[in-house]
Amino acid sequence: MTTPQHKHKPVRLLAWEGLQRWSRGGIFAETIVSRAAQQHNLSHADRALLQAIVYDTIRQLSMLDYLRLRLRPGKLDEPLRWLVLMGLCQLFIMHQAEHAAVCETVELAPKRVRGVVNGILRNAIRKRAEFEKEIPTLQPAVRFSCPHWLAERWMQEFGGETACAMMEWNIHQSPLYARVNPANPPSPLPQGWEPLTDVPGWYRVDGPVPQDLLKEGRAYMADPSTRHAVELLAPQPGERVLDACAAPGGKSVAMLQAAGGNLDLLATDAQEHRLPALQQNLFRAAGHDVPVEAFDWTQPCPQKWQGAFDAVLLDVPCSNTGVLQRRVDARWRLSAEEITRLATLQRQILENACAAVRPGGRLVYSTCSIEKEEDADVVQSFLSSHPDFTLERDHLALPHIEHADGAFAALLRRSNSI
Repeated sequence: MTTPQHKHKPVRLLAWEGLQRWSRGGIFAETIVSRAAQQHNLSHADRALLQAIVYDTIRQLSMLDYLRLRLRPGKLDEPLRWLVLMGLCQLFIMHQAEHAAVCETVELAPKRVRGVVNGILRNAIRKRAEFEKEIPTLQPAVRFSCPHWLAERWMQEFGGETACAMMEWNIHQSPLYARVNPANPPSPLPQGWEPLTDVPGWYRVDGPVPQDLLKEGRAYMADPSTRHAVELLAPQPGERVLDACAAPGGKSVAMLQAAGGNLDLLATDAQEHRLPALQQNLFRAAGHDVPVEAFDWTQPCPQKWQGAFDAVLLDVPCSNTGVLQRRVDARWRLSAEEITRLATLQRQILENACAAVRPGGRLVYSTCSIEKEEDADVVQSFLSSHPDFTLERDHLALPHIEHADGAFAALLRRSNSI
């Protein structure tokens, strides 16, 4: 199916094209939105609308597909299916004006199928009250657009009430947060920045982010959940610290700021192309160059780093199940087999990175996963073969409770005699 040609593409056409591209795989929704916004020089308002349509359609895919099938049982060709889903998203999720949601969406369809799209969306409006009563009765995996296997996994792990609360949290738009540099805070604070009462120095951001504050190192965009690993590690002024999987640098920046900039920090990352941005972020925070180096911690710890650090922060690659609200694609790419593969990888990385900890030093193992298989199980497996390490404390942050991303962090202490 081809789309009509426009001299200046409407936002809804960009959204429709983006959803079709996303469905073919190989690209993140975030990248689709960013590229379209740049290529078409979208205003802030138009970019926000594009992102809302694309993200919310993906977030609530199962529920929207359920509504589509209730309105028109049977299969639609893929482009038409995504156009209908996009229209239903505007009506039921975004609660847009019916004229905009229906008329402008129908206008995008080729003439031969406009009647089909119009009929489905008009019928949806007529049945809105019926559907709104029906949606709360749907099984959680459909109601909250969570893959069935993951919904069942969470039910078994956390119980039905907690699992449903987390799934419901994940279908809403993710908030945007900023952490201010305590040594060089913005003054005055930008309009629309609301302080988090329980987390000093953090703000919920409403509206566009002033880029000059980021460039000057006065603020850093990060979720409050990132603080748990840094607080457990508690870097002290003058200590030698390794951030082993550092890019883009949020936790490194937080450690530097926690130590008043007086930290002998080394930041490494397996992906060399990420180092320039990492180094730039660290320079903004510290006011001077901070050493960065490419290293893949699936490999043994180099001799020069063995036992060389007072503290090591190890934020390993993970399934991202704690950040499904923010990373809208992740739930649809994930599988139980992938979680098991990641747990094996995490255990290997932990095995290699622990060698960098000096006797009496400490290591924080962290993920943005809420899966026991990637969190407590990895730590316990490591401890069972490393009697020289002990678990001092850990923290599992569940997103619906903390109103932030989910995360796990565990503080491990190495004995003085090894």
